[in-house]
Amino acid sequence: MMQMAAILWHVSLLAPPNQKGLALGLVGLVRVVPIVVFSLVGGVVADALDRRRLMLLTQSAMALFAVVLALITFNGSASLSLLYVLTGLSSAAGSFDGPARQSLLPTLVPRAQLPNAISLNTIMFQTAAVAGPTLAGLVIAGLGIGWVYALNAVSFGAVIVAILLMRDVPKRVAGDRGEVNLRAAIEGLRFVFSSPLIRSSMILDFFATFFSSATVLLPIYAQDILVVGAKGYGWLYAAPSVGALATGALMVHLVDRIEERGRVLLWAVACYGLATVGFGLSRDFGLAFFFLAVTGAADTVSMVFRNILRQLATPDALRGRMTSVNMVFFMGGPQLGELEAGLVANWLGAPFAVVTGGLGCLAATAWIAARAPELRRYRREEGVSPVVSAPSRVGAGPEAQTPPPL
Repeated sequence: MMQMAAILWHVSLLAPPNQKGLALGLVGLVRVVPIVVFSLVGGVVADALDRRRLMLLTQSAMALFAVVLALITFNGSASLSLLYVLTGLSSAAGSFDGPARQSLLPTLVPRAQLPNAISLNTIMFQTAAVAGPTLAGLVIAGLGIGWVYALNAVSFGAVIVAILLMRDVPKRVAGDRGEVNLRAAIEGLRFVFSSPLIRSSMILDFFATFFSSATVLLPIYAQDILVVGAKGYGWLYAAPSVGALATGALMVHLVDRIEERGRVLLWAVACYGLATVGFGLSRDFGLAFFFLAVTGAADTVSMVFRNILRQLATPDALRGRMTSVNMVFFMGGPQLGELEAGLVANWLGAPFAVVTGGLGCLAATAWIAARAPELRRYRREEGVSPVVSAPSRVGAGPEAQTPPPL
C-alpha cells in the first residue's frame, strides 16, 4: 500500500504540469492490461498447482520489482516509462498471486466461520491500507520516494517467511487438480457466467468502481486543490481505509445477523457513489477526509458480502478460476476508471471528473438493481450451500462434481 501511493505521487512529479491527469490515468491502464491478459491463466494455474508454492514465486517476483524501483529512484534514472513498465510487471505477478491467495483462504477455516474470517481478513487488509499511505507520505516528505520502494522490498521477506511457516494446509484430492489448458479456462468462464448471483455481483463491482475511481486524482487534490503536500496526501490516500477499518470491525459482529444481504449490498454501493460526489465537491481537508472515509466504509460492506457470496457459491476446484475472472472485474473497473478519470480531469478538471464519476456510480447501481432481481433478493440463507453450476467434468470422477468439504 505504501508503494501504490508512492507510484502515483512519483508519476505526478515526473509528468508535465499540463498532462498530470493523463499521466496518472495511465497508471491504471498499465495495471489493468496484465490483469486482463494473465488473470484467467493465473486462475487456471492456481487450480492446477500447489497454491503455496505459486505464491512463493509471485511474492519473490514482486519483491524483485520493488528492489529495481528503489535502485532506479536512488540513482536518479527513474522515468515515466520505467515506472509504467515496473508497475505493469508487478500487476502481471499479481494476476497469478491473487487467485492463489484468495482460493487458499477458504481451505484454512471451517466453512461455518468463513464469513467472519473474510471480515477479519478485510480488517487486516484495511489496517495496512491505513498505515501504508500515511507512512508513505511521511517517508516521502522526510526521506524521499526511493525509501518507500526499499521498505516495500524488505517487507516481502515477512510475507515469504509467513508462507513457509504455514503448516497443515488441507491437500486437494487428485480429482480436484485441474489441467493448465484452454478447456480449463473456458470451464471457469462458463461457471461464472452461468451463476446469476456471481455474474451480477461482478458486473456491479466493475461499473461502480469504474465510475467512482477518485484515488488516482488524489495527488492533484493534495497539490493543487486542498494544498496539503505529501503528508496530507498520505492521509487522504489512507482515509477510505480508516472508514473501512472501523466498518470491518463492526461487520465481524453484524455479518451473520443481516438477512437482506442483496439489498444491503446495493445500498452500500449507492452510498459509495454519493460519498464520491461529496468528496469531489469538497474544498476543505477535513470534509474531504470524511467523505473518503465514508467511501471506504461503504465499500467494505459491499466487499464482505460480495466475497461471502462468491466463496460459498464456488467449489474449491473452480475457486482459482472464479477469482481470476473476478480480478478482471474487481481490478479492471477501478484501473480503467482511473484512466477515464485522468482523461476527464485533464480535459475538464479533477473536481468535474470525480463528481460525474460518483453520479455514474449511482446510475450504474440503479440499472443493475433493476436488471438483477436475483441480487436484490439475495438473503443470508442462500449463502449456506454452494451453487455448483459448473460443467459436468470439473475433475476425474463423480466426486469432483460436488464441492469438497472445507
